[in-house]
Amino acid sequence: MSISRRGFLKGLMASSASALIGPSLLTATKAFAANPIGDTWKISGSHWGAFRAKIHAGVVEKIEPFGFDKNPTDMLKGIRGIIYSSSRVRYPMVRYAWYRDYLKADPATRGDNRFIRVTWEQALDLFYVELERIQNEYGPWALYAGHTGWRQTGQVHSCNNHMQRAVGMHGYFVKKVGDYSTGAGQTIMPYVLGSTEVYAQGTSWPLILDNSKVIVLWATDLHKNLQVGWNCETHESYAYLDQLKAKIDAGEIRVISVDPVVTKSQQKLGCEHQYINPQTDVPMMLAMAYTLYQDKKHDQAFLDTYTLGFDKFLPYLTGEGEGGDGIAKTPEWAEQICGVPAKTIRELAHLFADNRTQLIFGWGIQRQQHGEQPYWMGAVLASMLGQIGLPGGGISYAHHYSSIGVPDSGAAGPGSFPLNPDDNKKRIHQNQDFNGYSSTIPVARWVDCLLEPGKKVAYNGKTVTLPEFKMMVFSGNNPWHHHQDRNRMKRAFEAVQTVVSIDFTWTATCRFADIVLPACTQFERNDLDLYGSYSARGVLAMHKLVDPLFQSRTDFDIMADLCDRFGQKKAYLRGMGEMEWLESLYEECRTSNGDKYPMPPFAEFWQKGSVIFNQQQTFVRHAAFREDPELNPLGTPSGFIEIFSRKIASFNYDNCPGHPVWMEKSERSHGGPGSKKHPFWLQSCHPDQRLHSQMCDSTEYRETYAVKGREPVYINPKDAKKHGIRDGDLVRVYNDRGQLVAGARVSDFYPQGVVRIYEGAWYGPIGPEIGSLDTYGDPNTLTQDIGTSKLAQATSANTCLVSIEKFVDKAPKVTAFGGPTEVK
Repeated sequence: MSISRRGFLKGLMASSASALIGPSLLTATKAFAANPIGDTWKISGSHWGAFRAKIHAGVVEKIEPFGFDKNPTDMLKGIRGIIYSSSRVRYPMVRYAWYRDYLKADPATRGDNRFIRVTWEQALDLFYVELERIQNEYGPWALYAGHTGWRQTGQVHSCNNHMQRAVGMHGYFVKKVGDYSTGAGQTIMPYVLGSTEVYAQGTSWPLILDNSKVIVLWATDLHKNLQVGWNCETHESYAYLDQLKAKIDAGEIRVISVDPVVTKSQQKLGCEHQYINPQTDVPMMLAMAYTLYQDKKHDQAFLDTYTLGFDKFLPYLTGEGEGGDGIAKTPEWAEQICGVPAKTIRELAHLFADNRTQLIFGWGIQRQQHGEQPYWMGAVLASMLGQIGLPGGGISYAHHYSSIGVPDSGAAGPGSFPLNPDDNKKRIHQNQDFNGYSSTIPVARWVDCLLEPGKKVAYNGKTVTLPEFKMMVFSGNNPWHHHQDRNRMKRAFEAVQTVVSIDFTWTATCRFADIVLPACTQFERNDLDLYGSYSARGVLAMHKLVDPLFQSRTDFDIMADLCDRFGQKKAYLRGMGEMEWLESLYEECRTSNGDKYPMPPFAEFWQKGSVIFNQQQTFVRHAAFREDPELNPLGTPSGFIEIFSRKIASFNYDNCPGHPVWMEKSERSHGGPGSKKHPFWLQSCHPDQRLHSQMCDSTEYRETYAVKGREPVYINPKDAKKHGIRDGDLVRVYNDRGQLVAGARVSDFYPQGVVRIYEGAWYGPIGPEIGSLDTYGDPNTLTQDIGTSKLAQATSANTCLVSIEKFVDKAPKVTAFGGPTEVK
């Protein structure tokens, strides 16, 4: 299909009035009458778990947990609010200023939330015309379509796969590497322990419960984060946490939470709390390592057999000799930084050495400036204890995620809709000239591409030249949630020509886009999913609960019709529809599992709704390596644990040398840099009552935790009193990067100098102007957009200081939710 944008828009303008008459009949009444009258029960799944839904008169009336799930999350109550959200993207929409003035549109109008409604045909034609223009006028370097995120669950309708396959069949584009959750960790750990570790199966909970005497929850909150999973979550971890609590109560296991705040896990388990100043975990670990060495409590035999580089790290630890900085990393030295008494540091070091100790780290401490260092130093500490590879000992970086640690069935799970084109030679545009720019970028630096195109940045031993994006495509992904510094993003988005967002709800990403296509929710399509991301407990049918509401469509249909515009629809679909793909993926899984894990034929499975695998296998992380490091080497350059990395040292990075070190932060509370001007450390960790930004639009459920319609900000009682703030007050949280309104929740669980706003709160500024007040409480209005180091270039969201005051003006209307202003 060949079409000019001028010719297309001429026809679009002529047809716009008549095009809006027909679709206007598709109201909520039509949408809610998708199924015949009568009660039916259907099975489906989600990141929050499996469930049964009661459908009455074409409406989802009730949600009940799936019978297998003995510890369902309260978040299931928010699913109806997702389907029937007032923020649903109902129709294809185009940003009004872009529609009217195209590339001459005033950049300041981006984000003004003014859109014009178009038909599906018009919207997809526009999408296609822009892809053509970018490839013809510029090349693949100008198109960024590699951004992915948590997407809705389901193997056939994975929006990430559909978007990248469809756009990839048209031509090449810039992709990303890494993610926001674990960017620093997944980059540093392959050099240290040979894999990313953050997404690796950990030692099974039964073995931890049977063998550990001490468990350290280092900046991790299991009870909070295990509510959600990458695939449909089983919540089996909670049974083991109940057993852990029983052992704590019986005095059989000591559990210590090292964290600035009293976590939900500590509250549930009744375990010990060791306070630490924010962002100072490395000094505490260094002091523990110093104690182990000086008191000869370290395992020298383990270091000699399984590690390399301790001799090169030792001068820094003691401060003596070549490589030393003259500062012994004593507990007294660390106390002045981390706030943990020197005596306590020594006691903890001895406790860990004298007992089988399992260190369990979370992801939050690597989302800070120099976030590589606490993970690396944690591995060094575990190596000095000498328990890596033992049941109930060693180190884990992921037991809070997707029920890692639950014994797995060993069964194969279903595959997914293909991510890449089947044949690169059949791409419509074969141009692979990236004009000297890099074809892959570290994900947290994509905004830099808009602000500083052509800039060369160091990344993981390479030099990345930032491409000059002209067009960006996002599908089922909300970068206006997970990136930092909203006002910097506003400036960056003034430089881009065209943004396409495909989603089911009006996120901030949609509001700052030019073309918005309405995808349906996962509850309005048929799919299947692995039940238990790491346990592989079974395969779950995801029955369509209701037909797609309004004019929303599946990603499958959207991208197939886009491909039809350049003659690739048949190749895209491989000649199969939705149910044929479902059956194909299921039967491939069934064949792979064979007689060992018997599965019924697809028709029987679909009617029943699930198949459960009961066999369970326990696992010890790094056990094979410990048993024989020569036959089972790690994936590091040497095959051993690398306390000192010659590879990293060869990069000559000033902010990530060849062994773990303590480096001061650009912003740190409790006497650190910047704390005189903005005294509070802002912790923006994973939320307790949604999955990142998913479910924030579920109105009724959001109202169960919101404060006067705003996101809560948690604050210590003494700090609140000092600033004249009472529980339930609206407050302004601000720094030099931005400002927001939130609702105060006063709690003793938070120490003085620390406030928390959960990430994922939707961004709703008063207006598109840079610096305007955020009306709901998005913490990334305040966070700084800097890389962790030249190694990972990952997000540093938790290196952030703020001030807080009672909000005394008239409260602004919350603008984060609902649809756009429709221009007729």
